[in-house]
Amino acid sequence: MSSRYYSALKTMEQLENVYFPRVSQYRFCQLMIENLPKLREDIKEISMSDLKDFLESIRKHSDKIGETAMKQAQQQKTFSVALQKQNRVQFGKNIHFNDRIPEERNEVELKRAFEEEDENEEEVLTVQDLVDFSPVYRCLHIYSVLGDEETFENYYRKQRKKQARLVLQPQSNMHETVDGYRRYFTQIVGFFVVEDHILHVTQGLVTRAYTDELWNMALSKIIAVLRAHSSYCTDPDLVLELKNLIVLFADTLQGYGFPVNRLFDLLFEIRDQYNETLLKKWTGVFRDIFEEDNYSPIPIVNEEEYKVVISKFPFQDPDLEKQSFPKKFPMSQSVPHIYIQVKEFIYASLKFSESLHRSSTEIDDMLRKSTNLLLTRTLSSCLLNLIRKPHIGLTELVQIIINTTHLEQACRYLEDFITNITNISQETVHTTRLYGLSTFKDARHAAEGEIYTKLNQKIDEFVQLADYDWTMSEPDGRASGYLMDLINFLRSIFQVFTHLPGKVAQTACMSACQHLSTSLMQMLLDSELKQISMGAVQQFNLDVIQCELFASSEPVPGFQGDTLQLAFIDLRQLLDLFMVWDWSTYLADYGQPASKYLRVNPNTALTLLEKMKDTSKKNNIFAQFRKNDRDKQKLIETVVKQLRSLVNGMSQHT
Repeated sequence: MSSRYYSALKTMEQLENVYFPRVSQYRFCQLMIENLPKLREDIKEISMSDLKDFLESIRKHSDKIGETAMKQAQQQKTFSVALQKQNRVQFGKNIHFNDRIPEERNEVELKRAFEEEDENEEEVLTVQDLVDFSPVYRCLHIYSVLGDEETFENYYRKQRKKQARLVLQPQSNMHETVDGYRRYFTQIVGFFVVEDHILHVTQGLVTRAYTDELWNMALSKIIAVLRAHSSYCTDPDLVLELKNLIVLFADTLQGYGFPVNRLFDLLFEIRDQYNETLLKKWTGVFRDIFEEDNYSPIPIVNEEEYKVVISKFPFQDPDLEKQSFPKKFPMSQSVPHIYIQVKEFIYASLKFSESLHRSSTEIDDMLRKSTNLLLTRTLSSCLLNLIRKPHIGLTELVQIIINTTHLEQACRYLEDFITNITNISQETVHTTRLYGLSTFKDARHAAEGEIYTKLNQKIDEFVQLADYDWTMSEPDGRASGYLMDLINFLRSIFQVFTHLPGKVAQTACMSACQHLSTSLMQMLLDSELKQISMGAVQQFNLDVIQCELFASSEPVPGFQGDTLQLAFIDLRQLLDLFMVWDWSTYLADYGQPASKYLRVNPNTALTLLEKMKDTSKKNNIFAQFRKNDRDKQKLIETVVKQLRSLVNGMSQHT
């Protein structure tokens, strides 16, 4: 049928140019000449109708065309990768001729690539197999014969531009599944594969300038669409599949001569999005690891268990190796789990960096930067949240500090791990290092601060149990029960603290003693406490003596001399002053550097003296003074006045 249109046109041309001039005098000839333009228009309309059917057909089948082209590109890539591996092995044989395992493995991969290509050779069709282009050729030919090529070209290009806009318009839910992206890509590839074919098999219907303009318009739209839709992705697996599709999409179109550098630039933006989704995923991973940990050193009963742990985590300790079983690793179970998960994150991050046409050095640098984000942002945040949780007690905090020390030491192994998987030489490693040191130091400082806070809270809980009879005439002769319980608690907790690195145990011990001393002092000076007897002071002194004995017993090694006892020096001097009743010495030496009661503030002494003075009507030291010697009572009044004078003098100076 198609050939008959062309034959009819040739016949009409022959009639018009050869035969009609010879018989032009006949009426039938005139009628035929008059009908020729209409016949030509009819043929144009019929051929144009066929072209419209063709355009509708390729619009419907562009996804199949694109799918076929992308499958061919994938097969070519698989074959090329296998061939490159084989070449690397062949090159390596000259250097390491005994290394047969990689060679055999790559030969298998190359053989598999050939087999896959053979298997799919019959299945994968060319664009010519999928599309009948004859309506285009025929219509172009007819319009050429009729001298109306420009009309045809303009119509074809206009219609294809309309179809391009439709193809480039994504589905609103495209970002929800990888199939949505795949359909989008295959339709676009199908469109441009057809245009490339038309470019190469026709003369002038489309030009390179036209296809380049169309591709640049499409590329801008594609990038805008992918940038918008990828931002909705929260699943790293979906983002990774999208990346693989974009790479295949770019490789396919690059094979047809279309420039795709902008797509690879976009992939770097999507890579940041991918890393964000990974970081969110690993937040949950780390949180689960911390929740499942028992925060106790890992027990091991035999050599097999020991090897299992060191296969997961790079731990080296000659002293532990020498110990007999059963024994314990210093860190808890979360440490090897965290280390393994950091490596898993690095692998996941590497998956995106593959096939981006970047050097090993660039990939190495990207991996280090993303791993730094994992450590300094994600893991750091999880550690800080863990440390601040109410159920995390002192022993757990101690274990967390120990854990962070070992994780910090493992950072250098993670750096080596990245170097190995990117296959980069040590000489070319960039200056980007892992910032795990700062992450774990910050976590340790936070845990240490939380230890001091929780330790003080425990001390407060014990002190709140104090039940002094502040009007007692005689002391019990033994320290208060609440205080002995507190000291026993401190002894046991400081035994745990001996495993802490550095000066943490000493600092915690000093902080605890200072807080206890301050709490006891506040108890004496509490404004709600109105009266204190000398018997109560003596009982209180027995408790302070126990605190001093505890401080002198070296509950934590490392203190020099009586450093720890000095935490209670303010209380000691105050109590000595009242029990010895050594006011003359206090007042005479006040302000002197060598004063026996240098640490006793006049305001503190006055506050306590006022509490004791208010009990003068009861059987206490003041009543005895009043009975035995009124001059002593006057002395007390004099002391009070002098203390007030000192206090007033201090307030004027301030």
